[in-house]
Amino acid sequence: MALDTIIIGSGAGGLSAGICLSREGQEVLILEQHDVPGGWCHSFYLNGYRFTPGVHYIGLLGKGESTNELYAGLGIANDLVFYQMNKNAYEHCWIGEERFDYPSDFEELKGRLSERFPAEKKNIGKYLDMVKTVSYQLQLIPKMSGFWDNITIPFRTKYLGKYGLFSLKRVIDWYIKDPLLKQILNVQCGDHGLPPGKASFPLHCAVMDHYSGGGFYPMGGGGAIVKAMTNTIKKYGGTIKTKSGVKRILLEGDKKKKAIGVELENGEKIYAKRVISNADPSKTYLDMIGRENLSAKLQKKLDKTKYSCTSIMLFLTVDMDVRAAGLDSGNIWITPDRDTDELYDEMMQEDISKGDAFDGFFVSCTTLKDPISFDGKYHTLEVITYIGNDTFKKFNNERTKEYLDFKEYLTEKMIKTLEKVLPGVRPHIVHKDLGTPMTNEYFINSTEGSVYGTEKTLRQIGPSSFGATSEIENLYLCGASVLSHGVAGASYSGVQTSAEILGCKQDDLLKHDGTQVVRTYDAEDSSDYPDWMLKKIEVKKARLASKEKV
Repeated sequence: MALDTIIIGSGAGGLSAGICLSREGQEVLILEQHDVPGGWCHSFYLNGYRFTPGVHYIGLLGKGESTNELYAGLGIANDLVFYQMNKNAYEHCWIGEERFDYPSDFEELKGRLSERFPAEKKNIGKYLDMVKTVSYQLQLIPKMSGFWDNITIPFRTKYLGKYGLFSLKRVIDWYIKDPLLKQILNVQCGDHGLPPGKASFPLHCAVMDHYSGGGFYPMGGGGAIVKAMTNTIKKYGGTIKTKSGVKRILLEGDKKKKAIGVELENGEKIYAKRVISNADPSKTYLDMIGRENLSAKLQKKLDKTKYSCTSIMLFLTVDMDVRAAGLDSGNIWITPDRDTDELYDEMMQEDISKGDAFDGFFVSCTTLKDPISFDGKYHTLEVITYIGNDTFKKFNNERTKEYLDFKEYLTEKMIKTLEKVLPGVRPHIVHKDLGTPMTNEYFINSTEGSVYGTEKTLRQIGPSSFGATSEIENLYLCGASVLSHGVAGASYSGVQTSAEILGCKQDDLLKHDGTQVVRTYDAEDSSDYPDWMLKKIEVKKARLASKEKV
């Protein structure tokens, strides 16, 4: 007997689809090739300390805001706790010798920038207001329904229409003249991995607006979100199977192909009324469907599709008082004081086997963002830099001695890079590991090790992106390459795909009765922490102290 829906991949999109469909009474099976669910959201442990490769902060968690409404509507809000990162500086911009901090209030951001760049005050206000407006109009699109909405949409989204086909660089150049100010305003380009000249202006508006109320980090890391989602799926009768890689999607029909199930890597065949793929489009269509089963038009699109940059990620455990050394719960973005587009092009083409350190990078201290994870002595750090997709192709996904030696070299280079932020950190490192593009491919199964799915250029987003529905009957897609990347974007894609299947609107699947509440606390101030949280923090510290006495 066939299942209702098989979902390939347990990233945020696949899990949110699993919740929506199983809650509606469907028999859902989620298949995950890794040994734990979650995709980029999963957490893992090194030497007893937790890391999360794809969750560094989440926005719009205030009451009534979209991520808050998403988690409440999925029925997982009560299972989640978030810490608000440094309200005064959830983003630290280090641009050459210049420093600027992003506050967790959009109006305060305007004020700080205007004070720093008084000659640009008027333009700063106009530009940031436009960022908010375009983001708001972008969010209206999936909410449109009925005759009147369709008639009025050109008027209600006129600024989105006006700027929708322009790059970030083109638009910001119209408003802002000061080069340093542009770099500060564009620092969050790192959240979509594209320079201003290639980034879509509406997409960047969405990113800036997403963090306009600051950044939040989940207590328990990304794995806590995964746990809340998987528990909810199981509550409604859904099943999640790990270590279950899909070899191909089963089809029937000669001319009009129809998905009827999947074949696993071990040869087992499982049948379903429909299949949702949370994998990248290339993995889905070329690897699991096969080029021979695709139209010429889709083949051409796939051949032209470019994937986002990939990364090197250093995971460190240190026995150092990093707060005394200058860190807090805010992220740090570090770039040289130079043209962002030129820097990005160099980073994508750079021979990373040369040089002592990387120019552009990101630093995050998880144990300061998630205070309950700190044991009183050891802090965990994640240091990231972006590189081109071709850098590791010479190893052909084989972990040879040459690869391991190269990994050791890059680890050393990343530590030297970190020393720009944390001088003296080297003797305090108690554990280190490096994630490479090959790591991304192995654990996440991401095409070319990409960190954001398809590259979010103007030609690959919106109407030009891959849709939730496909030319294969009963085959659907969700995830970072369909609607948007990021934890919230990928999760919303799963909701939208479910709405397509169920013949309803996204908001119909996110209705809640108000009993679901996202709890948030200040990462920098423990004065309002509940007793259960304070007790957990003390127990963790006591456990380490007891262990070290032995």
